Amino acid sequence: MADLFSTEPIPPLAEALRPKTLDEVIGQSHLLGEGKPLRLAFQSGKPHSMILWGPPGVGKTTLARLTAQAFGCEFIALSAVFSGVKDIRAATEQAEQNLARGRRTILFIDEIHRFNKSQQDGLLPYAESGLVTFIGATTENPSFEVNSALLSRSQVYVLKSLSESELKLLLKRAQDKALSHLQFEDVAVDTIVGYADGDARRFLNLLEQCHTAAGAAGITVIDAEFIQNALTLNSRRFDKGGDNFYDQISALHKSVRGSHPDAALYWLCRMLDGGADPRYLARRIVRMAWEDIGLADPRAMQIANDAANTYERLGSPEGELALGQAIIYLAVAAKSNAGYNAYNQARAFVKQDKSREVPVHLRNAPTKLMKELGYGREYRYAHDEPNAYAAGETYFPEDLDEPGWYQPVPRGLEIKIAEKLATLRKWDEQAQADKDNEN
Repeated sequence: MADLFSTEPIPPLAEALRPKTLDEVIGQSHLLGEGKPLRLAFQSGKPHSMILWGPPGVGKTTLARLTAQAFGCEFIALSAVFSGVKDIRAATEQAEQNLARGRRTILFIDEIHRFNKSQQDGLLPYAESGLVTFIGATTENPSFEVNSALLSRSQVYVLKSLSESELKLLLKRAQDKALSHLQFEDVAVDTIVGYADGDARRFLNLLEQCHTAAGAAGITVIDAEFIQNALTLNSRRFDKGGDNFYDQISALHKSVRGSHPDAALYWLCRMLDGGADPRYLARRIVRMAWEDIGLADPRAMQIANDAANTYERLGSPEGELALGQAIIYLAVAAKSNAGYNAYNQARAFVKQDKSREVPVHLRNAPTKLMKELGYGREYRYAHDEPNAYAAGETYFPEDLDEPGWYQPVPRGLEIKIAEKLATLRKWDEQAQADKDNEN
């Protein structure tokens, strides 16, 4: 029986089960399996600076501690959230004292992406001199969040979320060491695994909540109903500003582009479930309509805009249905990026091209002087021409050939657009032939 008057804190389950050796680590087999990069690094006998990049609860801190243990180094841990240059300096002073005693130091910086450029630069001299072996942990893409100088001196290891089978293995270990008196029904296990979302720390925290709640309720069998009633089940992991966010919006956009309505709905609901702002999603849906559907189905733009307006009127959760309906329509609509490509080509050309003069016949002539100079004199008013089309007329600057940027695709309304453009070109060619014959 526990001593009620003990002042010793009871460690959380996550801390109690923290691996003591590399072989105890669950997950990351792509790095820790036989012949894999981190396993080989441990076997080399020589520590090196590294950045551990991965989502929360996958073992970044544990691997850093095991590195220090494996190489017999002193371990100094700092959090970039609470530390600054002063703390780095204090850590390096401690590292110098360690070195004087014949002990090398591993300096671990958690959330390294929270350090600004000058703080990251402050680490460079000590890492380069070998005074410390630097290990950084980050949930953000180090390509964008870590200085290139520090990045070039570190090996980046990408850690993955734990799989369902790995989390269930972690449950077995927890039962063997601390929760042997509890039995978990299969559906209950699946529920906890689903809400853990690959995060081992979250998974163990949920198990700890089960332990506490079961003790209070006087039960030993955990079922799905007990979990739903007794636990605080937060939304799945979703970083509204990080890679996970942009990876999911990319998956949503590509599912729409790939004409897969079920996949598009899945990613939309994943983001809504994770707390993404529906207004942001509405803006992206409108963008998808213009970029990937375009004139092949102009109704897509209207439906996307209507969905956005509907959400503004109804709010959540009712307005989210409109976004879902819009996503379905966009996914099944005819696809064209012809307008998108034409616009981008035109923008790129104008950006690098010289400033060409507007042809005289296209110029406006609001004053007498302008009319005397011939502005607009030879302009042909299309509505006065046969078929309301001035065949053979030119609208580009005189020294610029037709670029042919817009090329309709053979899908949706653009089939008709292509047919019309082909007819107009024939009329242009006939007008040019008639002009040549007159000359």
